[in-house]
Amino acid sequence: MHTLYIAKDYSAIAVGADEVAFAVEKEAFLRNIPIRIVRTGSYGLYWLEPVIEVELEGGRRIAYGPVTEEAIGSLFDSGFLEGSDHPLCLGNLQEHPYLKKQTRLIFERIGKNDPLSLDSYMACGGFQGLKKAIELGPDKVIDQITKSGLRGRGGAAFPTGIKWKTTKGAIASQKYIVCNADEGDSGTFSDRMVMEGDPFLLIEGMAIAGFAVGADKGYIYLRSEYPLAHEVLNKAIAVCRSQGILGSPLFGSSFSFDLEVFLGAGAYVCGEETALLESLEGKRGMVRPRPPLPALKGLWGKPTVINNVITLASVPWILSHGGEAYAAYGVNRSKGTLPVQLSGNLKYPGLVEVPFGISLRDLVYGFGGGTRSGRPLKAIQIGGPLGPYLPEHLLDIPLDYEELSKVKGIVGHGGIIVFDDQTNLAHMAHYAMEFCAEESCGKCTPCRIGSTRGMELMEKILMGKGSRKELELLFDLCDTMLHASLCGLGGMTPFPVLSALRHFPEDFGYSKEEICAFAGAL
Repeated sequence: MHTLYIAKDYSAIAVGADEVAFAVEKEAFLRNIPIRIVRTGSYGLYWLEPVIEVELEGGRRIAYGPVTEEAIGSLFDSGFLEGSDHPLCLGNLQEHPYLKKQTRLIFERIGKNDPLSLDSYMACGGFQGLKKAIELGPDKVIDQITKSGLRGRGGAAFPTGIKWKTTKGAIASQKYIVCNADEGDSGTFSDRMVMEGDPFLLIEGMAIAGFAVGADKGYIYLRSEYPLAHEVLNKAIAVCRSQGILGSPLFGSSFSFDLEVFLGAGAYVCGEETALLESLEGKRGMVRPRPPLPALKGLWGKPTVINNVITLASVPWILSHGGEAYAAYGVNRSKGTLPVQLSGNLKYPGLVEVPFGISLRDLVYGFGGGTRSGRPLKAIQIGGPLGPYLPEHLLDIPLDYEELSKVKGIVGHGGIIVFDDQTNLAHMAHYAMEFCAEESCGKCTPCRIGSTRGMELMEKILMGKGSRKELELLFDLCDTMLHASLCGLGGMTPFPVLSALRHFPEDFGYSKEEICAFAGAL
């Protein structure tokens, strides 16, 4: 019996992984060759998908890709089931530079096994972090998270240890753990990869958080555009319940934890934690004023920890290996690793997990291979659709929250989109205003009205009908949105606009001198 591994990650499916798996089964049947296909998560080398890994004697694997349905016959003819040579042969994928140069703490298991095999998960160290947490007790768990320097990976970068400590100290009859899986930023897909490729990791991270703060109930708020993640998560939860990991006292303790998946309604603003809570409570997703903080008064008025998928998926490794071991990765106040999602005009798009401190240039050129078009790189956008545009000469900045902030950049959710020199960034910046106008919850005036007026001003400027008065008004409007919006949607919408004006004024029909006269501190 030959064992083959083919990804069932949604991105792999999009380029034909399901069709390839079916074609392999059909060809093996016609040739009377017994095979077993294991559908896995993806390693994140998306320009090579669909990939087929063949397991050889001793457990070694040889990969082939990108495989098409038409290539299946030639693969069988070449004897690929014995690891023979073929034009599509990639060798041992673990030795591929794209993977070998990474530091995969969160993604160390993804791509290797069936995501819904609890035995495989536990054989690879799964639930060791939860067992360790129960041995340590809640206070020491929070101490380890604090020592690790883990910060929220959803974009706000708030220290996780402080958030957990706040909720633990709150006096309440009920507390909750909420996972923000509303991964709405363009160019981001690491949350989805974890949920589809290693769902038990997220469950373990949420259970550890629940144990640490005294919450016995959790919710995964999942974006509606992730049907496969929805299916996989629910199956994984059912497996854990059947094995006494959810809904039962854990590993000899008196602590039990249960969770469920809540499907969002498709609003971008529900990625903001208080709008998410409103939606979770069955209301329209609108931002809540703060204080009170959700850590003290969150879901249904109870103390609530809200972290995103990558934050919670980082927790099991920290508990298994210790906070100091995690903090040994990274630089300054940016500790640990970050899954960086590379997309846009790139030769080698995909996901790379690396420690903080790597330069943006190494990510874009060392991993991404530069532009797919072969034309000069003009800019990258980091931090989602409302992230700023950084020009090529700033790519030597390290991936570091504070260092990026010095050049008015953000890490966000770790998504990087690449543009070549044919992109008009004034048009891209206009899209940011249009996006905000479309997605605003309407709670505050700066976001609701400001985005619409900003879109109108930019349209005038782009049509060549904007005078210096319109430009001055645009900067004033951006200043108001930055400082008076209730949440990050309105507060970040000026980022792409101002960065495009600052670095690429010619796309708007202005000189740098004209822009500097208005920009000031912005």
